[in-house]
Amino acid sequence: MTKVGVLALQGDFEEHAFMLRRVGAEPVEVRKPDHLNGLRGLIMPGGESTTISRLARIGGLWEPLRQFGAATPIWGTCAGAILLAKTIKGEVAHLALMDIHVIRNAFGSQIDSFVTDLDVKGLFQPLRAVFIRAPIIESVGPGVEVLARLPDGRIVAARQGHLLATSFHPELTPDVQMHDYFLNMVRRVQVVV
Repeated sequence: MTKVGVLALQGDFEEHAFMLRRVGAEPVEVRKPDHLNGLRGLIMPGGESTTISRLARIGGLWEPLRQFGAATPIWGTCAGAILLAKTIKGEVAHLALMDIHVIRNAFGSQIDSFVTDLDVKGLFQPLRAVFIRAPIIESVGPGVEVLARLPDGRIVAARQGHLLATSFHPELTPDVQMHDYFLNMVRRVQVVV
């Protein structure tokens, strides 16, 4: 079984672990640097990006995460996408692994959360997407493929080689398409840390 980590410092990591089991992967909760050993990929979940960043630094996980993401697949959902971004409007970047520019809480506060159907490149049918205090991917670099946009054109999913970012929370619906997509990405990369 393919081992895929879920950064388990804060946020909805248990939901991602459940979805990984559903698509045939073995989820591993990552809280310390040595938890990255033997993983073929990693999901950084939604939650609070500043809190996740702070806890990772305190736990000595920050540089190992950066090194891991240099060659091994990482998928950032919501706060995880913020952590991956090369630039963040009005803030200092976190891991800065992916050539995307994001705007935090682009849709407003918790009360402005919404659900919509999205056409995502590489998926067979529309995906039900849950947006909660979500970032928007304002722009992407030349090596980044846009996978999904809202009807108004705003980018909500992108891929750069072995890195994937989504503004929404696919772990909060029963639809496993995005987790299956990521697992297929993981299986195509031969690097094992």
